[in-house]
Amino acid sequence: MSKISPCLWFNGEAEEAAKLYVSLLPDSRIEHVQRNVVDGPAGKAGTVLVVDFTLAGQRFMALNGGMRFEYTHAVSFKIDCADQAEVDRLWDALSAGGKIEQCGWLKDRFGVSWQIVPSVLPRLLGDPDPARAQRVMQAMLKMVKLDIAALQRAYDGGAAA
Repeated sequence: MSKISPCLWFNGEAEEAAKLYVSLLPDSRIEHVQRNVVDGPAGKAGTVLVVDFTLAGQRFMALNGGMRFEYTHAVSFKIDCADQAEVDRLWDALSAGGKIEQCGWLKDRFGVSWQIVPSVLPRLLGDPDPARAQRVMQAMLKMVKLDIAALQRAYDGGAAA
């Protein structure tokens, strides 16, 4: 087990967020829910204070900190997707009620930034042929949700859209 685990700060939504996240990926589960034993800045006695959970094998903590802070793109969570079906499923689930952005980025309804990225993308962007890599980059920059078939067409020299 890693000694380091990200802590996500919420305002009363820690358990709801953790439940959503663990429902989306294999090897994910709620480990422990700690409730406030007394009234405090994070909530009344009996409400959720901390949720320890595992997401795709990585430990996380969700904290109801008593106020809302906005997340920035400076910290995001990248999900490596095997195929378009996984990209589509995760994109739909995490973007619901959130904000879609460019190049596979989104903010979920809790404001957490995610990158929904097909596994093939680093290979396509890192091709030693600069013309191929450039075509893939240009295609990706025009996308919101990443489209593997369109990225592959750009790589192969065809139109991305």
